[in-house]
Amino acid sequence: MDKIVLQGLEFHGFHGVFPEEAKLGARFAIDAELYLPFPRADDHTATVDYSKVYALIQAEVTQERYDLIETLAQSIAKRILKEHAKVARVIIRVHKPHAPLPGVVRDIYVEVERQRD
Repeated sequence: MDKIVLQGLEFHGFHGVFPEEAKLGARFAIDAELYLPFPRADDHTATVDYSKVYALIQAEVTQERYDLIETLAQSIAKRILKEHAKVARVIIRVHKPHAPLPGVVRDIYVEVERQRD
């Protein structure tokens, strides 16, 4: 299986369990790995338009709100599989580099993997 990767997509979102997170928001970074067979010919209609995948991820991060980044990751994966029939499997990472923790933390992230049945 071949792979298209969108890495380090950064958006301002309002995800988290604390009231401050809902009010002020934070930066989130998303990585998406899309697994699909690449076309044999140089035909853009036979693959995934990753600008549309980008827009889908952007909408999910900036227009929706979740307490858990786990739920955000699952929702992105589900939408990609639903809206992009050529994608057979997807791995989504949601990074929350500024998670409210009492110390120096480089990154917190979750990862989900989903595939077609």
